[in-house]
Amino acid sequence: MTGTFTLDGREIAFEPGQTVMQAALAAGVFVPHLCYHPEFRPHGSCKLCTMKINGRPATSCTMPAVAGMEVESDTAEINDKRRMLVQMLLVEGNHFCPSCEMSGNCKLQALGYTLGVMTPHFTHFFPDRPVDASHPEMLLDFNRCILCELCIRASAEVDKKNVFALSGRGMKKHLVVNAESGRLADTDFAATDKAAEVCPVGVILKKRRGFAVPIGKRTYDIKPINEQAERFKPVAPTVREKA
Repeated sequence: MTGTFTLDGREIAFEPGQTVMQAALAAGVFVPHLCYHPEFRPHGSCKLCTMKINGRPATSCTMPAVAGMEVESDTAEINDKRRMLVQMLLVEGNHFCPSCEMSGNCKLQALGYTLGVMTPHFTHFFPDRPVDASHPEMLLDFNRCILCELCIRASAEVDKKNVFALSGRGMKKHLVVNAESGRLADTDFAATDKAAEVCPVGVILKKRRGFAVPIGKRTYDIKPINEQAERFKPVAPTVREKA
């Protein structure tokens, strides 16, 4: 049995078990996000998908859709908060877009354009996190990590390898490789793993392929991310069926 809720004045239909975000994406309405992936159970860590639901803020990727909800997303107030979150992520890591292999394919960069991020606003941290080039096929640039945990979840839930984890707390929280040496080469990680393809920024990179597609002809160069809701539509089973 389906139901509907109102999103920015538009009626959105949903299936049982869908979240507000899943229903919006299925209806072709883009919702800013970084930690959400249609193949994984959402956990609401990045907060970019936060909306006002019946007047109260909530992460739309974890909020079950309920008939009659009044939902606000594309407002000046909410987009200001999203813009600030993107600005904070950009200065926390070393995101030098013009020279990055992921430029044009990076969701953080694409969201920055869509949300109108024109300046860093905050002071750059310039973290010093060593690059791991030990693996014959893959490169890890920890300086770009936004702590979305997608690689951790993919490695644990899909690849069944548990290659990645987070270590530390607060400002010292960072991505690590689950090997005694801390090197990717000393794990069973493979370029064909699901974890090798889910990073929304430029942390996990395949060697010798960085500029195979020229900048200017990449995913978000061709069409802005907010016009590509279809790329992020939910896939079966739904959240409730997974639980």
